[in-house]
Amino acid sequence: MAEILPGVHQVEGVDPSPDFSTHVYLLKDRGASWTLIDAGLPGTHTATLAYLAKIKVEPTAVKKILITHLHFDHTGALKELVAKTRARTFAHWIDAAYIAERPKYKGPGVPPPEPFTVDETLKDGDSIDAAGGLLAYHTPGHTPGHTAFYQTERKLLFSGDLFLGAESGLILTPPEFTIDTPTAQISARRMAQLAIDSLLSYHGGPFLKNGGAAVRALAQTLG
Repeated sequence: MAEILPGVHQVEGVDPSPDFSTHVYLLKDRGASWTLIDAGLPGTHTATLAYLAKIKVEPTAVKKILITHLHFDHTGALKELVAKTRARTFAHWIDAAYIAERPKYKGPGVPPPEPFTVDETLKDGDSIDAAGGLLAYHTPGHTPGHTAFYQTERKLLFSGDLFLGAESGLILTPPEFTIDTPTAQISARRMAQLAIDSLLSYHGGPFLKNGGAAVRALAQTLG
């Protein structure tokens, strides 16, 4: 998909199959550096590094990797990417503990293949100096520490697995993969209050136009 919005790249080659899309996003910072949102499945670091080479970005230009949540399709390539980029890593303090296996995660979905300690833990409302300025929104439900990242100026929401782009449109990630669906519904209703132009989901989509309308329509169907 390459550059899907100015300064926003959807990394090519990280999907395990045509039926299971995984959107690792590469964002241009204000200076010469770049930020990744999520790391992809185990082994996909080679595709991410190949994409960086394709667009002529040195791996060490990636200074930050932001993790939306603990599941292995988001954290599986984290260790290898950090080894090549030397980027600092960020995650909500709750899921950061599970990523480090302190304690081990027992909920639905697959945890990381091995423990990893992130550099900086986040809480709701934290600002991150990346991609022109991002806000961290704690959006629990899918996992306890699930986090979405919002670019206020451009009204971009990187929603992780709070939402899923399906053939029928935008849906919540199904209950079988979610630790607490009622809490995810609350998080979705909270995100519906944001001004969103583009909704950049991890699976399915993204919704480059009218993302806010899609979120609001979904929120109206929730209990």
